[in-house]
Amino acid sequence: MRAAQLKAVLPRELLASVVVFLVALPLCMGIAIASGLPPAKGLVTGIIGGLVVGWLAGSPLQVSGPAAGLAVLVFELVRQHGVEMLGPILLLAGLLQLAAGRLKLGCWFRVTAPAVVYGMLAGIGVLIILSQVHVMLDAAPKPSGLDNLTAFPGAVAQALPSFGWQAGLLGLGTIAVMWLWEKFRPHSLRFVPGALLGVGLATGASLLLALPVKRVEVPDNLAQAIDWLKPADLLNLADPALLVAAFAVAFIASAETLLSAAAVDRMHSGPRSDFDRELSAQGVGNMLCGLVGALPMTGVIVRSSANVQAGATTRLSTIFHGLWLLAFVLLLSSLLQSIPVASLAGVLVYTGFKLVDLKVFRGLGRYGRMPMFTYAATALAIIFTDLLTGVLIGFGLTLLKLALKAARLKISLIDLPQEGEMEMRLTGAATFLKVPALTQALASVPPGTTVHVPLNNLSYIDHACLELLEEWGRANAAKGSRLLIESRGLKRRLEGRVRTTAGIGTAG
Repeated sequence: MRAAQLKAVLPRELLASVVVFLVALPLCMGIAIASGLPPAKGLVTGIIGGLVVGWLAGSPLQVSGPAAGLAVLVFELVRQHGVEMLGPILLLAGLLQLAAGRLKLGCWFRVTAPAVVYGMLAGIGVLIILSQVHVMLDAAPKPSGLDNLTAFPGAVAQALPSFGWQAGLLGLGTIAVMWLWEKFRPHSLRFVPGALLGVGLATGASLLLALPVKRVEVPDNLAQAIDWLKPADLLNLADPALLVAAFAVAFIASAETLLSAAAVDRMHSGPRSDFDRELSAQGVGNMLCGLVGALPMTGVIVRSSANVQAGATTRLSTIFHGLWLLAFVLLLSSLLQSIPVASLAGVLVYTGFKLVDLKVFRGLGRYGRMPMFTYAATALAIIFTDLLTGVLIGFGLTLLKLALKAARLKISLIDLPQEGEMEMRLTGAATFLKVPALTQALASVPPGTTVHVPLNNLSYIDHACLELLEEWGRANAAKGSRLLIESRGLKRRLEGRVRTTAGIGTAG
């Protein structure tokens, strides 16, 4: 960028970066708490996302950092494998993302069916709500969504005689401020984030009233928040469970990043995203997060939309936001230690509600019932099992829908004017799924009939159906029946598969 251009855009980029920083600060800490890790881990990820990924990004206006969409997965990984294994998992996941970007596979990550993605986000949103309502009461969340749900009445009963109810009021107050600010904020103050306002007011109230609630624990020295990856830990990647976890992190982070990048592109008229470069940049960022023991990162839509709305036009705002995070942690860490944990939990509960977007669910109805069913099944499977199982179920339902649509075949038996001749008209795709229907239709053909089977109305025919036709021709030749496959344009593809016999042949 030339000096004259830099001078022209710098004031606007600096203002936008401050807005993004104010949005990112409470979210980075809150998502870390929801992931079962110290808040400083989320701040480290936000700093890397700004300074490193912001510089390398293929989507210049997208902001990267810790994402609520991965909080549930990280919580489960830390619970199962320990926090020391998060580094190797992220290193491998980042390497997979980097390789996918270099191999120009970015467009393929966007093939993910929207119903699966929105269902995944809804399921994650419910799990975040169920876990963070416990944190709002200064209690510890349970390992699963169902456990959090069943334990909630007991947590409330335990909070009433203790100071947990005061923390709960701070969390509810934060949610109320965010909701009211979103509904009624003045246009001139639209750049002020509701999350920061809610956390700021809750922090001020807790200090003014000297409430004995849990507060954020941030080390005075940022180096204390960094847990360098130990080379010996890499040997644990031979464990298949860790390999699956790395693939899950890489896939979900990539899908969320590229969907977010596509959404950001629709918000502005500037340069479009280079998805392969963005995927490579995310890979580098996650590898660095793995090396320093931080949270995984993705491109995040809330911070990115704030960046666009604040008037950013270059990647400078994203880079500067990472710089402000670094400066704040180094110079004002004592201020962060005044923030009530319950208030950050309130931010995450509000975010969870936003992830469960019922408008999206209703909108899927325009495309039929199957997308709505896939959305609901994915979300419920994530809530009642785990994130990876839910996503796999969503993909399975999508593939099932494709298989059923691809297997639509209309079979019509028509009497021809010539005596003893019929035509079997096949329209659609003749796959193995339609072998029973095809068998039933052939069984109704009278003995001694010549059956013409034109294939030109078929979009596809597989070997199972071709072999069925061959077998029927051979089996009924002794009865005087004959089957003629009229392939025309498909004749060359069928040669070598269809052997002309007394009972079956091809007609060009």
